[in-house]
Amino acid sequence: MNDRITTIGERNPNLPFHPAVRAGDFIFVSGQVAKDEKGNMCVGNIEEETRWTIESIRRILKQDGADLEDVVKITVYLEDARNFGRYNKVFAEYFPGGRIARTTVEASAAIECKIEMDAVAYKPRG
Repeated sequence: MNDRITTIGERNPNLPFHPAVRAGDFIFVSGQVAKDEKGNMCVGNIEEETRWTIESIRRILKQDGADLEDVVKITVYLEDARNFGRYNKVFAEYFPGGRIARTTVEASAAIECKIEMDAVAYKPRG
């Protein structure tokens, strides 16, 4: 890895990737699911899991001085597309104004969860 690409967060020793990678002015956050501050899985309804997932993204971004307002793109994987409206309402609370690019698809994650998200943030180094 060159010096313009750095890793963010603690890598799970059982997985071959980091929670996020900075490449230049961009931060690429790996797929996140509903977890608490200690990394424990949280199970709830789609609204709760959406909040926990977005907060997981926020915690990772903060490790490199960024936050949700720096996010420019999110890909969302919903276990059940019938939950779209409920998830979308929570999503809009975190990203008011819709100044973000987003893709939402119905797909099952490799682990049991209702939602998974990855994100790209733009945050130039100070």
